[in-house]
Amino acid sequence: MISEKITECYDIFESKSHLYLVMQLVSGGELFDRIVEKGFYTEKDASKLIQQILDAVKYLHDMGIVHRDLKPENLLYYSMEEDSKIMISDFGLSKIEGSGSVMSTACGTPGYVAPEVLAQKPYSKAVDCWSIGVIAYILLCGYPPFYDENDAKLFEQIMKAEYEFDSPYWDDISDSAKDFIVHLMEKDPRIRYTCDQALQHPWIAGDTALDKNIHESVSAQIRKNFAKSKWRQAFNATAVVRHMRRLQLGTSQEAASQTTLPSPLRAHLLLSEATETEDTTGQWVKAPPRHTS
Repeated sequence: MISEKITECYDIFESKSHLYLVMQLVSGGELFDRIVEKGFYTEKDASKLIQQILDAVKYLHDMGIVHRDLKPENLLYYSMEEDSKIMISDFGLSKIEGSGSVMSTACGTPGYVAPEVLAQKPYSKAVDCWSIGVIAYILLCGYPPFYDENDAKLFEQIMKAEYEFDSPYWDDISDSAKDFIVHLMEKDPRIRYTCDQALQHPWIAGDTALDKNIHESVSAQIRKNFAKSKWRQAFNATAVVRHMRRLQLGTSQEAASQTTLPSPLRAHLLLSEATETEDTTGQWVKAPPRHTS
């Protein structure tokens, strides 16, 4: 897989207990960090960022690869240069589409997954396009379109595609940007924008993105909502769904609805459990466990 917007794997080494990947050095930092550090940030800047992401994901989709965990933490700047390109990383949950396999495993980071994933229905590469819509939404206001401390309520919001363009945060954002997001965050994957369609939207291909500085509002909201948030926890949604089902078996539906997201330690344990899961047909494409300090 060779693309200037995809982090490259140079080599793989295996020991009795570990798999080591030699990856391309990408040193420019995460997307949110760069936005917060900037002194000037506009809707047009967000449009250019999303265009780069769409180009990269289109390349993946053309290659038959579905990422399945697109989120800002997996979007890295290649270097510290001001005009550095954005690169997509972390293919631990990616899968090759086609060859008779059906994707149905509920995986990813809950706030960014498409409704059909949480519904545990067979799904397609359209799930990546939904995630790009969520990312575009956040880039323009600094907060997520779906949020609730209660798992069941969060999932319900996503599955119903219930979100708003709240005032005053969206007052200075163009109608074209909102239209772009609506087409990507379309509940029905059959009519949701593809990467090709999104790249042709006026907000990307035209000149409808505004030049007004929105940095103060967006960066303040990013600091507030994403500094130590469950949105920064990467765990497999399959385990969360499974955990909720176990609760429902042992308690009432009302009690189950009060379940909150697991702690980072519990999330790590759930991830370990869930990564043993396969799709109904087809094999996981997964990376080795990451060790963080």
